[in-house]
Amino acid sequence: MVKVFIYPTNSFILADLVTRAGHEPLVVMNQVREKVTSLSVDSPPLNITPEDPNLGLKYAAIEVPAGVRGRMSLMGPLAEEAEAGIIVEDTPADFGCSGCNRTNELMKYLVRTNVDRSKILEIRYPKNEEQMHDFVYTILEFLKTLSNESEIKKGGGKK
Repeated sequence: MVKVFIYPTNSFILADLVTRAGHEPLVVMNQVREKVTSLSVDSPPLNITPEDPNLGLKYAAIEVPAGVRGRMSLMGPLAEEAEAGIIVEDTPADFGCSGCNRTNELMKYLVRTNVDRSKILEIRYPKNEEQMHDFVYTILEFLKTLSNESEIKKGGGKK
């Protein structure tokens, strides 16, 4: 199983495809769930701990808007944990909005610098039904290659 960063980071469609392929999707929904169910959060409307602002500073300077730092405190660790990535460009908001564009560009940059480029699929959002079929097929084929590499590393695949 490979940890796959997905962008947009809250896309249920991508998370489902990654899960069905037997991998772990790294998504912001899991980060948020952990925050809101954690006993360390004592102010539910804010859903932050005293450490969260400092974690955001690891990824973005103090001059950067607080919203970017806040999002980065959630999403930055996902980029560090990623072993592979799927980045979908030109997505409509209902595919998985990710907040402000500065955060989005920073997240894509972190993934591109932290993950081997051969393990990142960058693909455009489809505009019609035929492209949608190709879109899903391309993602599933990419995930299969990750499965094959994972098996070889474990010693269970062809050598």
